[in-house]
Amino acid sequence: MTSKLEDWSPEATAIDFVDTESWPQARAAAGAEVAALADAAGFEARPGGVLIVPGGTGVSPRVFFGVEAPAAKSRDSLLAGKLAADLPTGLYRFGAGVVDPAQAALAFLLSSYSFTRYVPAKKVKPRLCAPQGVDRARIERIAGAVAFGRDLVNTPANDMGPEALAEAAQALAAKYGASCRTIVGDALLAENFPLIHAVGRAAAQAPRLVDFSHGPQDGLKVTLVGKGVCFDSGGLDIKPASAMQLMKKDMGGAAVALALASMVMDGGAPVRLRVLLPIVENSISANAFRPGDVYPSRKGLSVEIGDTDAEGRLILADALALACEDAPDLLFDFATLTGAARVALGPELPPFYTACDALADDIAAQGRGVHDPVWRLPLWDAYDKGLDGKISDLVSTSSGPFAGSIIAALFLRRFVGDPMRWAHFDCYCWTPSAKPGRPEGGEIQAARLLYDLIERRAQERGIVS
Repeated sequence: MTSKLEDWSPEATAIDFVDTESWPQARAAAGAEVAALADAAGFEARPGGVLIVPGGTGVSPRVFFGVEAPAAKSRDSLLAGKLAADLPTGLYRFGAGVVDPAQAALAFLLSSYSFTRYVPAKKVKPRLCAPQGVDRARIERIAGAVAFGRDLVNTPANDMGPEALAEAAQALAAKYGASCRTIVGDALLAENFPLIHAVGRAAAQAPRLVDFSHGPQDGLKVTLVGKGVCFDSGGLDIKPASAMQLMKKDMGGAAVALALASMVMDGGAPVRLRVLLPIVENSISANAFRPGDVYPSRKGLSVEIGDTDAEGRLILADALALACEDAPDLLFDFATLTGAARVALGPELPPFYTACDALADDIAAQGRGVHDPVWRLPLWDAYDKGLDGKISDLVSTSSGPFAGSIIAALFLRRFVGDPMRWAHFDCYCWTPSAKPGRPEGGEIQAARLLYDLIERRAQERGIVS
């Protein structure tokens, strides 16, 4: 993987960004040899087009890259990531026409990622000089955190079970001097986390809850909760084989939380950060939890199990209840929670839920600004009664087939103390086919937008750590 930029060098090959309006002038200025090459290659400065000028007599090596005009409404700030896939090995620097060099450099690094735990990269990636005048450390911080999270998601369950995921979280906490505690196995019952225990008790590796905190006590209190289901067989309501194929990514919510935590801790903003990761494997054995079972929860609500394949909301419920005991200023949870979210919005656009309109507007605007898109769906109160239980306080799933993502969010809301300070993200955490900034495989969604949002809100409070 590549998460670093090179020192700026005038010897690096320049990349000029051009659009259909600026290209004619750039083409004329480049000279007849470059113009003839562009004509032969059919280069018209369309978005994503690449023209590589190898150099020659009187012509310096250079690259022209087609982008949308600055005013284009559909402008993709990650489009520059395409360069990392299209350019040959070498050292490059941005030349003329770059509207946002920091975002373009980040896109380049995000596209340079490759998962190399089991096989080496297929080619040596091109390298990019840090653009002059940008916050290089911030770009590398974000790219490195995303790569870390992608590695977690991409690693199969035989190497990323509950023990390994907890160890990754503990190592991150130790790196930044965070206080960390892990509750394992039957200790979950002793400390009142019955739902986490119920979901994970059938697996070979015991369920656990990782809890770490970092930052000044008087900082903005932010708590992140991430679903850490290292593999989801569906439990006794077993999934078909095709639905299990990608279930190594069912811990993607935990990966998002850890990637975001890495950004926040490394950035040093005045944030009192807490990370809660309920970590399990949803397996089948003689002591697996069953449909129709009724369990208590940390909050005191009894829950009847409607479907053992809806396990993520159960472990999140206990973790959210714990989070709210500390009354955070902001509470975000992340989970690969429902297939219904993918049916509604597809893999690239995670839905999110919050009761606070101002927070929703802030999240959506920040997502658009950094091209980390999300879309608000409603906490539709009329559906909430479908969760009322007959022999328990509530059921884990509704009896109908509709609005699955909304129903899951409403279930979680029952365990949140102040929904005005909370947002739930139903992420997919996977890119089915490569796109600029997003290689095929594990993906970290919503973390980049929330990093900016958290930092800004922390600084606006005027706290000096």
